[in-house]
Amino acid sequence: MSDSTNEPLSGKDLRKQQEAEVDAIFCSEQTTIIPVDLEKEMKKSFIDYAMSVISDRALPDIRDGLKPVHRRILYSMYTQGFTPDKPYRKCATTVGDVLGRFHPHGDASVYDALVRLAQDFSMRYMLVEGHGNFGSMDGDPPAAYRYTEARLQKVAMEMMSDINKGTVDFRPNFDEHDVEPVALPSRFPNLLVNGSVGI
Repeated sequence: MSDSTNEPLSGKDLRKQQEAEVDAIFCSEQTTIIPVDLEKEMKKSFIDYAMSVISDRALPDIRDGLKPVHRRILYSMYTQGFTPDKPYRKCATTVGDVLGRFHPHGDASVYDALVRLAQDFSMRYMLVEGHGNFGSMDGDPPAAYRYTEARLQKVAMEMMSDINKGTVDFRPNFDEHDVEPVALPSRFPNLLVNGSVGI
């Protein structure tokens, strides 16, 4: 609105006023806008993002042989007490906890990773003991996570051994409301025994 007449500005006048406001922001000494070459910035940002995806999601860590999603699943089950001496718990509980605390990417990726840890045809020594339909070697899909149950295998407990005694470093989770291990202590040589697939 124009101050003198209280009449609405025309489209052309409004555009000029908006451009003048933007110019004033750029000319201000207090501005934090830094001019950059768009082509160079796109290349740099894309490479940085691609490398972070590769290192943070797609490659297993040689120390415990796990990708971040697998490590988060095992740690979540451990902290919730889904140990071999306890009853099976719904996979939906584990998937929800992993999503809420550590891995805000999507329930399908978390559940697929959990299923793989419980398949005797995918792992030489399974780290998760599944109860229910976890798929087949012929490509049959697993049942939905609301129907399946799981708990840690005894060998997975060897990977958690002494985790509360300062044996590994912890880092803040994605929203800095919790912490997660950088790697598991792994008295069990998971990478040698089970192998892993990267990108």
